Amino acid sequence: MKQASKQAAAYRREARSSRSAGIHFQGQEQAMAWWWPLLLELLTVTPTWAGDELLNICMNAKHHKRVPGPEDKLYEECIPWKDNACCTLTTSWEAHLDVSPLYNFSLFHCGLLMPGCRKHFIQAICFYECSPNLGPWIRPVGSLGWEEAPSGQGERVVNAPLCQEDCEEWWEDCRLSYTCKSNWRGGWDWSQGKNRCPKGAQCLPFSHYFPTPADLCEKTWSNSFKASPERRNSGRCLQKWFEPAQGNPNVAVARLFASSAPSWELSYTLMVCSVFLPFLS
Repeated sequence: MKQASKQAAAYRREARSSRSAGIHFQGQEQAMAWWWPLLLELLTVTPTWAGDELLNICMNAKHHKRVPGPEDKLYEECIPWKDNACCTLTTSWEAHLDVSPLYNFSLFHCGLLMPGCRKHFIQAICFYECSPNLGPWIRPVGSLGWEEAPSGQGERVVNAPLCQEDCEEWWEDCRLSYTCKSNWRGGWDWSQGKNRCPKGAQCLPFSHYFPTPADLCEKTWSNSFKASPERRNSGRCLQKWFEPAQGNPNVAVARLFASSAPSWELSYTLMVCSVFLPFLS
């Protein structure tokens, strides 16, 4: 009798274990049925990376178009951007004037610039006004601590990395021209409607106010540009001017900075799902 009772108890324990195993297995099947389609979808979907909204855009500023597009008749140094520009023909023309109405600013506050020096500044203005590849470096003006924002300017560029050759050639062609300030962003005498040297400021060679190429690139327009140690064609710095026939090298640079390494994000998501999948039953 006792032996029969032991056998019955053992049978009941085995039955409960079998039912529990069946329920557990059924739970695993349900979890797998729910998660595998999700994993397959993650494998096949083409994601939109967070940096994409920084590509091919125009900043919110007084002379910029709302969206970039073709401009067949851009003027001289602005021509490289004719296929896709944030500037108009009028803006490109005004960028070349001695006292540009863009910001009512005169490059000749200490006399005429050397021709090569003047050309670099016009190229820099065209780059700033026309390029649709500055998105990763656009910042709201209100967050930058400026005493006041230029009229109509809601955004500006900060620390856009110019290639080493761009800064070196700019400095070399300007070092014998004259200026009276190292930061052209503010501090001018505007009493006669255009910028004049402030009282007591001396007109001296550029090399006095900008001892190095990096000083010229970074200080002239209050860190709009940053002197990069990278060289042209490295894919890691911007060119303020380029040969139109060779295509715009800044497109790839902007994409690199906008999304530095997006490929790991999807891999990480898949890894997490795979690791936790067995525990979801």
